[in-house]
Amino acid sequence: MARVLIACEFSGVVRRAFSTAGHDAWSCDLLPAEDGSNRHIVGDARELLHDGWDMLAVFHPPCTRLCNSGVRWLSVPPAGKTVEQMQDELREGAALFSAFWNAPIPRIAVENPIMHRHAKALIDGYEPPAQTVQPWWFGDPAFKATSFYLRGLPPLAPTNRLTPPAKDTDEHKRWSAVHRAPPGPDRWKIRSRTFPGIAAAMAQQWPGEDERKAA
Repeated sequence: MARVLIACEFSGVVRRAFSTAGHDAWSCDLLPAEDGSNRHIVGDARELLHDGWDMLAVFHPPCTRLCNSGVRWLSVPPAGKTVEQMQDELREGAALFSAFWNAPIPRIAVENPIMHRHAKALIDGYEPPAQTVQPWWFGDPAFKATSFYLRGLPPLAPTNRLTPPAKDTDEHKRWSAVHRAPPGPDRWKIRSRTFPGIAAAMAQQWPGEDERKAA
C-alpha cells in the first residue's frame, strides 16, 4: 500500500481511484472536496510535501502562464492586465511547479501543458514531459491531450484504446466536449477534471512494485 498525495484536485476522481486500488490516498486543494470526503485537505499542498508520502500526483496546477498557448500574453497582456503582472504570474507558476517537481518524494507525476522557453528557464531541474496521453487510450470517449512530467514513474500504458470518430461528425463533436465547453465561471472546472479511465490506469500502474504487491 502506497501513501499518495493527490495535489490540486477537488473532484476526488484520482483520490478515489487510488483508494479503490487499496492505497492510502489523500487529496488537497484550495477548494473543498466535491464529494465531501474526509480524506481531503483544504489548503496549499506545498505545506504537505514533507509528510512522508510515497507518491505525489499533481493535477491541473494553476500554471496557465507556463504553457505554450499563453506565451503571447507575456508581451501583449490581456485586457485589465499589465506586462508586470504577467511576468509575476509566470514566476509564481514556475515556483509552484518547481516546488512540486523537486519535492522530497520518490515518485512524482505532474500534469501540465507543454511549456514555453521562458517557463523552462525558470523551472528548477526542468525536464521535458515523459508522455502525452488521451482519455480514449483508457476507455473514455473524449479528446483531451494530457502531458505528464514523471519522476520515478513509468509512462502510462493504454488499457482500453478506443477508435476515434471521423472528423465533422456528431460523435466527434461529443468527444470534443472539453474543448467545446462554453465560456462561463465553471469552464475551468470542466476542462480540469480528470477522466476516470486515466485515473484507474494511474492507480494500477504507478505505485512501486512493493506497494503493488502489498495492495
